[in-house]
Amino acid sequence: MVIYEHEGFNDNEIYTATQLYLADRTSPDIHRLKVTKNTNEQHINVAMEINEEYTDIYNGVNFSWSLVSKNAPTREFYTHDDNGRSTRTDLRSLHLTFHWKHKDLALDDYLPYIINYAKAKKQNVKTLKLFTVDKKMNYARTATWASVNLDHPASFETVAMDTGVKEMVMEDLDRFLERREYYRRVGKAWKRGYLLYGPPGTGKSSLIGAMANYLSFDVYDLELSDVKSNSELRRLLVARGNRSILVVEDIDCSVELHDREEVEAEKAVARKSSKHGSKDEERPKVRPCVVGRFFF
Repeated sequence: MVIYEHEGFNDNEIYTATQLYLADRTSPDIHRLKVTKNTNEQHINVAMEINEEYTDIYNGVNFSWSLVSKNAPTREFYTHDDNGRSTRTDLRSLHLTFHWKHKDLALDDYLPYIINYAKAKKQNVKTLKLFTVDKKMNYARTATWASVNLDHPASFETVAMDTGVKEMVMEDLDRFLERREYYRRVGKAWKRGYLLYGPPGTGKSSLIGAMANYLSFDVYDLELSDVKSNSELRRLLVARGNRSILVVEDIDCSVELHDREEVEAEKAVARKSSKHGSKDEERPKVRPCVVGRFFF
C-alpha cells in the first residue's frame, strides 16, 4: 500500500498522521531519524528518515512501514499565489506492507486509529495561532486569514476573576469538550457562545487568552469593519480551522445603534398615524445592541 505525501495540491492526511504516529514508536531497528525544531516551538520534532523501515504490531498483526523517495517525480503540480510559485510532487511516499488477508483491518481500523492518534497528539503539542483578516487582496480579490504565533501568557491560574465564576467557566468548557459527539448525534453545530462586555482594561482579552490556552484552541480575531459583504464574511467563517475561537471585536461599534425607547416611541406614533389614515412613515430598523466581544 502506497501513501503519497501530497494528493494534487493538498497534503495527504494519512501521510502526515503516520509521520506523527511513527515518531513516537522509534526503535533500535531505525538507524537514522530526522530531527527538527522551529524557533517558536518548545519541543523537538522527530520523524523517520528516508529508506528506513519500522514494523508496528497492531491487534497482533505486523504492519511494516518504510519511507521512500524517488530520484525524480512522476507527477508535478504548480500553483501561483501571493507568495510566489509553489510546487507539489509525488517524490516522497510511505509504503505499508502486510499480509493481504488483513486488508480490511488496515483500511477500516488501523489507519483510522493512526489518524485519531495524530489528531490528539497535534492538539497536545501544537503552537497556538492568532489569525486576523489580511486586507491585502489575493488573485480572487477576497480577504483571507493571516496568522502569527499566539504567545498570550494568561491562564485561569493568573487571570483576575471571581473564584466561583472562574470555576463555572472552566466546568462549562470541560462539559462543552466532552459533548462533541452528543452535538453530532443530535444534529447540532458544536459551538459555544460567550458575551464579554465592559470598559477597556477589564480583562476581556486576558479571559480569551486563558480560554485559548486552556482548550489549546487557535484564535480568529475578526473586526466587522474589515469585511465588505455578507458573502466575504461567510467565506472567512468557512475558512476557519476546527477547534478554534472566533472573537468578534467591538460589535457595538460595528453597526448603527438606536435607542430602544426612542424606537418604540416612533413606532407607536407610526401606528397611531396609520389608524388615522395618514401615509405610513418609514419605520426605523431595530438593530442589535451588543457591547464588547462575542466569541465561540
